[in-house]
Amino acid sequence: MMLRVCSYNIHKGFSQFNRRMVVHELRERLRSLDVDLVFLQEVQGLHLGHPARHPEWPLQPQHEFLAEDAWQQTAYGGNAVYDHGHHGNAILSRHLILSTANQDVSDHRFERRGLLHCEIELPRFGGPVHCVCVHLGLIAGSRRRQMAALAERMEQLAPGNAPLIIAGDFNDWRNQADALIGRRLGLTEVFGRGRPARSYPSTLPLFRLDRIYVRGFRVRQAQVHYGAPWAQISDHAALTADLEPVS
Repeated sequence: MMLRVCSYNIHKGFSQFNRRMVVHELRERLRSLDVDLVFLQEVQGLHLGHPARHPEWPLQPQHEFLAEDAWQQTAYGGNAVYDHGHHGNAILSRHLILSTANQDVSDHRFERRGLLHCEIELPRFGGPVHCVCVHLGLIAGSRRRQMAALAERMEQLAPGNAPLIIAGDFNDWRNQADALIGRRLGLTEVFGRGRPARSYPSTLPLFRLDRIYVRGFRVRQAQVHYGAPWAQISDHAALTADLEPVS
């Protein structure tokens, strides 16, 4: 069994610098990747003002619109809540989501962050595969505390060698995640230890912000999707990886 996964910060469905609404193009590009699991960050769960300004704004929550007719299962964790709506992380899945929980790991009130954890039933596994979608803070100290909280939670809920996928926007331009969660949880970054992919900005990536970490899988291929047409959709590049269960 080959499992294809994607991690993508979708910038709330707007292009770089919020020049235009691109959620319909985003949906088509995601479908073109033909992935089984999608880990999304900056997903707009609700925005009361957008439908008036953008006539083609979807009526349903963004993760449901993106998943429609392609991914049968979805989970959403709203982290940033405001008067006119909320946004957060989401996981789209072709396989059954057995459970979902969203842990608040906000370090201060100006930057709301959460860890969206799902248990997903995949063929060829005796138990569930633990999947976590993350979007960590912009401040180094916040990221360290959030990664410590992530490691502690997974040690409790996915102990030992339980299969695990952690993906998202780590904002980890100093490349500390390998030391803080990789070694502690026995994870492998899909692009190779110590050399995560450059994923930001999507026009010509310079910074290594986005990651896909796995345990219990062999990485067959990993790819960064940047430049045209991806650079017209979000300021982050999309990452994909083809994974095979370790026997």
